[in-house]
Amino acid sequence: MSETFRVGTRGSALATTQTGWAAQKLSEISGLNVETVLVKTEGDVVTGSLATLGGTGVFAAALRQHLLDSGCDLAVHSLKDLPTAQPEGLVLSCIPAREDVRDALCSHDGLGLADLPQGAKIGTGSPRRGAQLLAHRPDLEIVDIRGNVPTRLGRVKGIGETLDDGSVGRGTQGDLDAVILAAAGMRRLGLEKYITEYLDPSIMLPAPGQGALALETRTAGSGHAALDQALADFDDEATRLQVVAERSLLSTLEAGCAAPIGALAHLEGDELVLEAVACNPDGSQTMRRSARTVAAGISSAQQLGRDLATAMIADGAAVIAGLA
Repeated sequence: MSETFRVGTRGSALATTQTGWAAQKLSEISGLNVETVLVKTEGDVVTGSLATLGGTGVFAAALRQHLLDSGCDLAVHSLKDLPTAQPEGLVLSCIPAREDVRDALCSHDGLGLADLPQGAKIGTGSPRRGAQLLAHRPDLEIVDIRGNVPTRLGRVKGIGETLDDGSVGRGTQGDLDAVILAAAGMRRLGLEKYITEYLDPSIMLPAPGQGALALETRTAGSGHAALDQALADFDDEATRLQVVAERSLLSTLEAGCAAPIGALAHLEGDELVLEAVACNPDGSQTMRRSARTVAAGISSAQQLGRDLATAMIADGAAVIAGLA
């Protein structure tokens, strides 16, 4: 009988969908069976905005502890939710090819960002999204929201009643003109039809690591040689270089995943290009910079992120973003 590896996940629809996809791929590559272990995290049980929860790592801590305690062999995270400091005893063994990096506008009546009425109410739990929206359209009203993807969608006028899986929370009302969600999560959940507009990174740079999954094991390995090899085979080098640069910038800025910082790296020929933005939370000031380097491996990607962040700090980015 084939060996079985255990993969830990949060219980939300998005988390279990992402975990199921990654686990199935690894099972196919390794020939091992898979068992899913649901872990309740602080971010799932505490109410309040992500910013007030501290943001960084609030969804990951319990999952990581379960992994350290050998309650599972592998944990699957949304990379953008992970703190930049890697805990002792754990390693990001695999970062698969990235999904869509963009943020998505989901609005009533199919209205694009430019078409939304003056003073439209836009829901987001992200200071980064709110700040960039206000920088682009200062007239908008940003409403802080939390909850899973269907619950957030249910806040939009005319969308709640079309969600037919019973997943919209009780008390949800169409009190918003639109919400902003990660395109990757919408696509993974098969909810792309609710996306009105994919927001171009020239308007809204995504969170560092957005669209990427992080597959984490104990430093000593998963306990299954075939799974360890599958993780190595499933890793995507281009995606890893990009997210390493983005997260290195975030780390150097000493900003958590709830900070108003956007970053996006991409490969251009043999060069790695990194764009970043630091915003005042009210959108009144933004600093946008870019830098590039020869893509010569992980250390060059880390250095690119550090150098760009250092230059931005020298120009006042920490003050603008409220990090100083």
